Amino acid sequence: MAKNLLVKTLFELRGNPRACVYTEPLWGLSMNLCLPYASVYMLALGLKDADIGLIATIYMLMQVIFGFLGGVITDKLGRRKTTAVFDFIAWSIPCLIWMRAQGFWFFVVAALFNGAMKVTTNSWDCLLVEDAEKESITRIYSLVIVCGQLSALFAPISSILVSRLTLVPAIRILYINAFVIMTVKIFLLYRFSRETRTGIVRMGETKGQSLFSLLAGYGGVLKIIGSSRGTIFSLVIAALVGAVQMVNTTFWQVIVSKKLLVPDPLLPLFPMFRSILAIAFLFLVVPRLSRFTLRTPLLFGFAAYMAGQSLLVAAPSSGAIRYGILCVSLFFDAFAAGTLAMLAESLVALHVNKAERARVMAIQHMIIMFATSPFGWIGGVLSGLNRGYPFMLNIALLASGIAVTLRYYHRSPEARKAGQE
Repeated sequence: MAKNLLVKTLFELRGNPRACVYTEPLWGLSMNLCLPYASVYMLALGLKDADIGLIATIYMLMQVIFGFLGGVITDKLGRRKTTAVFDFIAWSIPCLIWMRAQGFWFFVVAALFNGAMKVTTNSWDCLLVEDAEKESITRIYSLVIVCGQLSALFAPISSILVSRLTLVPAIRILYINAFVIMTVKIFLLYRFSRETRTGIVRMGETKGQSLFSLLAGYGGVLKIIGSSRGTIFSLVIAALVGAVQMVNTTFWQVIVSKKLLVPDPLLPLFPMFRSILAIAFLFLVVPRLSRFTLRTPLLFGFAAYMAGQSLLVAAPSSGAIRYGILCVSLFFDAFAAGTLAMLAESLVALHVNKAERARVMAIQHMIIMFATSPFGWIGGVLSGLNRGYPFMLNIALLASGIAVTLRYYHRSPEARKAGQE
C-alpha cells in the first residue's frame, strides 16, 4: 500500500543513508527542545524584535559565506569528515554560548559560529544521497523530515521545565542538554558512515590544490547551474520556501506569546501538535501525491501554507476561540511545511550535476541563503510595527511561489511530462 512506502524505505536503508536517517532523531532530543523558545528567550534577556530579526539576518549572511566555501571544503576533507568537524563548530559550540547568553552580542557571536551549519548542509546532503538510488531520494528526504518532526514527542519536557523553573533557567538547561546530545549525534554519524564513492574521487582530484584555486573553478559551476531551467526553478522555490520558514520559525513564538497571549509553558505543545500532523501527512498523504507531477503537491503546499498563515494573522488576542483558530492554522502549516521542505530539498538534489554535486550544491545553497537573508531583518522591522505583518509578508511570498510554479510548468512541456525537469 502507498501509505507503507516510507516504512518500507526506512527498513531497506543501507550504508550512509541509513547512518544519516537513523541518527537524525537525536536532533529532536537536542536542538528542537530549545527552538520553540529561541525567540522568547531572546526577548526575556532584553532583546527587541528588531534585534532578533538582525541576528537572523547575520546568521543567514554567515550561511552565505560558509555556503560559498562549503563545496571546496567538502571536496578537500571529504563528506564524512567535513560533516563531523563543522557540525561541532556550528551546533555544539553555539549551544554553550546560548546557554551563557546575557545579551545581544552573545547571540551575534553564536550566530557567527552557527552559520557554519551551511557547510554541513552541503556535506551531509552529499553523504545522505550520493550513494542512494535516484528514485529513492524523495522518500529519503521525507524520512529525514519525519525524523526531525519526531522531536514533537519530547516537547512536554520543555513545557514542564519552563513551568517549574521559569523561562530563562529552563532554556539554559536545555541548551546544555543540546550540547551533549548533538555531540553524541556527531560521533555516531561519523562512526557508522563511510566516505561516498564520489567523495573519494573528489578528494583525490583536489589533493594538493589550494582552496583558492578550487574556488576559482566556481565559474564553470555557475555555467552548469545557469544552463538548466529546472535548476533555476528549484533555486527559486527553495529560496521562497526558505524565506517563509525563516520568518515563521523566528516570529511564530513572538506572535503567539505576545499577541495571542499564550502562556510560556504551552508554547511547545502547539509545535508538538503541528509535528504530529506533519508526520501523519508525510506517511499517509504525500506518498499518494507521488502519482502526480511535482507541480500538484507544490501548488497544494503553497495554498495550504497561505491558509495557515492567514488564520494566524486573523486569530483574536483573547478568548478560547484563539486556541481553536491556532490549531486549525497549524493543521494547514503541518501539511504545507513538511511537503514544501521535502519538495524544495528534493528539487535541488534531483537537478544537481552528480559529478560536481558538492560545488554545485554549495553554490545553490549560497544563492538560496543570499536571497533569503534580508527577510530576517525585514521580518524584525515589520514585527516591531505589528506582530502580524511578518506573516502577511509570508502570504505574499507564498502567492509568488504559486505564480512561479504555474509559469514554470506552463512554459516547460518536458517538466509537465517528467514532473521534475
